[in-house]
Amino acid sequence: MKNKLPFICIFGLVLLGCEDVEDLLTFSVNDRAMIRIESAVPLGLPLDIITPEVTTNSQKEYENNNTRADLVKDVKLQELKLTITAPSGKTFSFLKDIRIFISTTPENEIELASAENITSSTQVIQLVPTQDKLDVYAKGSSYKLRTQVTTDEALTESVDVQVDMKFRVTADAF
Repeated sequence: MKNKLPFICIFGLVLLGCEDVEDLLTFSVNDRAMIRIESAVPLGLPLDIITPEVTTNSQKEYENNNTRADLVKDVKLQELKLTITAPSGKTFSFLKDIRIFISTTPENEIELASAENITSSTQVIQLVPTQDKLDVYAKGSSYKLRTQVTTDEALTESVDVQVDMKFRVTADAF
């Protein structure tokens, strides 16, 4: 047992060191998009809203964190927050369900975040993020979002919503 103790101690230090190195190579990338929910949305039926292509600032963030896209090994969505920016005073009480999808091509679309049975009467809500790896979407210079909404209240005017996304990025050292 005495012969194994030094080996166990060294192995433990190596493991701790690897976690510290990975923490040094983990950082956040924040992106923002806007969506508009038109007043003509049918009640109780899902409606797709296509957003313009989102140009990411990921390349700049990679440079700021001394890495590059080809070294990125793990990207996860940490947080997706929706904020109503217009009309003033409007809350999410009209919304029943929302799903946001991400893609770089029509073939690789996946659900990014969602919320169901929304009962919020505030101007800000948090969606539940996917646990899927998002590397392919974060390595490029842009991606597309598609939003699917179901309302349970008639809208008399269009609602503008800001989408704030926070991605957790881990990169390899080499």
